[in-house]
Amino acid sequence: MYRRISYLIILVSLLSSPFTGFAEIADHTLSSQSSSGLSSSREVIRRTIGNRADQIQLEIIPAANGLDVYAAEARNGKLTVRGSSASALCYGFYEYLKKACNSMVSWSGSYLNIPARWPDYTVATTTSPYKYRYYLNVVTFGYTTPYWDWQRWEKELDWMALHGVNMPLAVVGSEAIAARVWKKLGLSDREIHEFFTGPAHLPWHRMGNLNKWDGPIPASWHKDQLALQHKILDRMRALGMHPVAPAFAGFVPEGFKKKHPELKVNALKWGGFPGEYNAYVLSPGSKWFEDIGKLFVEEWEKEFGRNTFYLSDSFNEMDVPVPKDHPEQKYPLLAGYGESIYNSIKAGNPDAVWVTQGWTFGYQHKFWDQQSLKAMLSKVPDDKMMILDLANEYPEYVWKIPMVWKTHEGFYGKQWVYSFVPNFGGKTPWTGVLSLYASGSAEALKSAYNKSLVGFGSAPEGIENNEVVYELLADMGWSRDAVDLNSWLAQYCRSRYGGYPDKMRLAWEQLQKTAYGTFGSYPRFLWQLVEPDTRRKGSVNSDPLFMQAAQNFLDCSEDLKQSNLYRNDAIEIAMLYLGVRADEYYKEALKAAGEGKVAEKKAAGDKAIAILKQIDRLLESHPTDRLQPWVASARAYGKTEQQKDYYESNAKRLITTWGGKQEDYAARLWSGLIRDYYIPRIQNHLYDVNFNRAKWEESWIKKAGVSKVPPFADPLAKAKELVRQYSEP
Repeated sequence: MYRRISYLIILVSLLSSPFTGFAEIADHTLSSQSSSGLSSSREVIRRTIGNRADQIQLEIIPAANGLDVYAAEARNGKLTVRGSSASALCYGFYEYLKKACNSMVSWSGSYLNIPARWPDYTVATTTSPYKYRYYLNVVTFGYTTPYWDWQRWEKELDWMALHGVNMPLAVVGSEAIAARVWKKLGLSDREIHEFFTGPAHLPWHRMGNLNKWDGPIPASWHKDQLALQHKILDRMRALGMHPVAPAFAGFVPEGFKKKHPELKVNALKWGGFPGEYNAYVLSPGSKWFEDIGKLFVEEWEKEFGRNTFYLSDSFNEMDVPVPKDHPEQKYPLLAGYGESIYNSIKAGNPDAVWVTQGWTFGYQHKFWDQQSLKAMLSKVPDDKMMILDLANEYPEYVWKIPMVWKTHEGFYGKQWVYSFVPNFGGKTPWTGVLSLYASGSAEALKSAYNKSLVGFGSAPEGIENNEVVYELLADMGWSRDAVDLNSWLAQYCRSRYGGYPDKMRLAWEQLQKTAYGTFGSYPRFLWQLVEPDTRRKGSVNSDPLFMQAAQNFLDCSEDLKQSNLYRNDAIEIAMLYLGVRADEYYKEALKAAGEGKVAEKKAAGDKAIAILKQIDRLLESHPTDRLQPWVASARAYGKTEQQKDYYESNAKRLITTWGGKQEDYAARLWSGLIRDYYIPRIQNHLYDVNFNRAKWEESWIKKAGVSKVPPFADPLAKAKELVRQYSEP
């Protein structure tokens, strides 16, 4: 309460005082609340550029009708950054860093080109058109972050601040809170313990898709996650962010169902798993819905403090249990579910806002027609609900339907966030429609449905890939208008690589027409799948124009090799080029196998494997495209060797066999994964008639460690050499 009052006093004094210039609001005159934001912003900048951060003047300025504002100016060697919040300050600094210093901060590293004297430059005062700039997806906490420690989370929180994020998803430690609730409701430790999946699969447990799979989790996991979440939330709040916390969505353990045989629950199905792994959801109107939901929110806030935004998704990719023989019951039932979920959150915190992912409204668009969604939203106050319209690539490029936000008229008065899901599963091939990312949100802002459009964001299933996409989306969070891609890409290359030679310009023109002008959910090479996937069809872009783009990109090495980010991207595009060549040979081998041509099969298969070995060794020099860090972070969570082995196997399972019908879903192009998993798997498939694939895969998952291979002495030179070597199909 004190903080709210003090903030209001500060705001009133700022608005009532004469204001003649930004310099009048200096660090030492700000309230403790504002000083905290300044201090947190400066620490982000210090962790980014070191002690030069202390030479920057940071100033808080008023928001514009509740919307964040930033500006920056360097004159005579003095840099001043102004912003209405910590994220605005950090983003304003990052804009200066990119445009005045040709520098960039990314997942794969930083390219910092800061001279001894701050270059004179003015970043114009800019207001975000959105109150909230959203980030993360429920499943990012499986495909990327499940085994992150605080050091890695701190790095990501700095990345969020520099990229202007102020509404991140924050669901770490959910199971520790859930365990307390189920304990209060009389479940035994064993019943609770058996309810949860393995750590990497927990996102699907939270959404009610999956129970038990690859569990149980060691008891120490929950304690560690609580401690980590405290650090994450403390930093989010220090940076003025609005974390979205988990809430109860109606899913109950089997032990609770057995304890209450009178309880009416509905069994759900998902992902091709046997019934023992699927969830039970309470029926709407059950008194337990509100009672359990209230306990969830109360226990969460008892541990972590008051929160506003609570995420609850009850039917992610699952059929809503509507009686098929009584279709007229559909709408009252949906209204009941919506009312029950909201009331269960409200019971724990009357001021809370229910946040839900809108993915399923497009994914299951035949079920979620206008009347159905209106029914589910009908008993929730407009200002107490927020819909994350996650996947604005998918209507046009995957589902072939109109935009979901258009079909549902801006979600009928509820608050909504325009967003994208640029990546499924953390796949590493270059993909995405840059033209859509640069214009789609501007269309929504100019539409008749902009009144309740409160946010913009990105919700990738997995991160640490396709960094150009996320730099562009960060900028779109501050733009009312479509971005001119040619100008934007020129600045992007100068910031990331230190220059924009003619061949780089040509490469990006070609990339916009190929890898970054197309979109699909499942870009994977055939050699990653063994045999074609007839359910999840997709491929890595292999257009001849893409192959030319790769060559043009690599031809810039003499001009740009001083940038480590150029070297990283050059390794990636060479890897994709070579992966296409390996795929060509592997397809020849499969064709020869089908025709019984043993010699031809071996010749083509051996050529594919030879290229893959080179790709694997090339990627050994990449900072993120490697299996070893993924395994090492998982093993670090273990207290004993047995626990370390368990966490490693869980991490490996997610990116390979997964479970159910999700095999080869994540399909990472990683050093270590290629040599230890993909190569021996296709070798056995091609050359061993007695190969038991499922048994071999499970054995690999359970085997600890990653084999070692020395990186190339000069990976950039080797990348160019290999592309030249395989320049002919």
